[in-house]
Amino acid sequence: MHRTLVILRHTFWDSVVQPIYPVLLIFGAAILAVFGVLPFFTLGEDTKMYKSVGLDVIMLLVLLSTLFATSKSIFEEIEDRTMLTLMSKPLKRWEVVLGKYLGIVTAALVGVAFLGGILVLGTWMRIPNDYLLRQWQVDLVERQEVMDYRLMHVAGLLPALVLTWLQICVLAAIGVALSTRFSLVVNLPTVILLYIAGNLIRFMFPLETGPLAGRPVMQAGAWALSFVLPYLQVFDLRQLAIMGVVKVGGTRYAEDSRGVTQAALWAYTGVATIYAMSYTAFALGTGLWMFQTRELGGGEG
Repeated sequence: MHRTLVILRHTFWDSVVQPIYPVLLIFGAAILAVFGVLPFFTLGEDTKMYKSVGLDVIMLLVLLSTLFATSKSIFEEIEDRTMLTLMSKPLKRWEVVLGKYLGIVTAALVGVAFLGGILVLGTWMRIPNDYLLRQWQVDLVERQEVMDYRLMHVAGLLPALVLTWLQICVLAAIGVALSTRFSLVVNLPTVILLYIAGNLIRFMFPLETGPLAGRPVMQAGAWALSFVLPYLQVFDLRQLAIMGVVKVGGTRYAEDSRGVTQAALWAYTGVATIYAMSYTAFALGTGLWMFQTRELGGGEG
């Protein structure tokens, strides 16, 4: 375990010092800051729209930096023979794969936390203007209303950020598995295509009444794809956490009949975590199998 943690630490620093990592984070921070002061003209839904767009920005930019890190972590080290030096130590190949993966997703966690903090701050600051309320005034009722809005929106945003990171973790596992054999030129578009496919799978279900109804062969294929491809709808909680009402104790939304409780949101996040861990184990296991037969002197064999 100690050897895995050492690889984790080195991979983490390699990921965060690569030039594209701070560039994408700074770019994302600028986008979130600008969007935080711009109106969305959605007739009372500006805060929800800002959160939704902000989550997309975080997902896209952190995923890109993660995929660049996955390619560099294994494939380039094999090609430039750095992996030969690493494997000359008393290391097992599964320790290398696991350590590389954990270092990469830790860097992704830092990125999501950094940009997520800016998104939370932007959401917090724009509440009064979006709901036509005055933040700095004597009326305690209106000040409490501003605080209720803020707590409700942030309470739903936090589990959504965790789910965003879990989704990146799943895609990073695929990227690490592919990087044992393929360069960034293949790795990046493949993971992006899998991301698109993983989001499209949701439209094939339910099979009994959906577009594949009455087609048993295609239904069987859909079930097979749902096991092989990442089912990314698991990480989509926007209708409840972002667009809906979250019940927060001590606020006007505590007893809202339309709302969802914080406990329910975090319980769902726990279930999504189990799925993410299961699919990650499957992807990394596949990557380890490919890595076991990979020549470490560069080239394919």
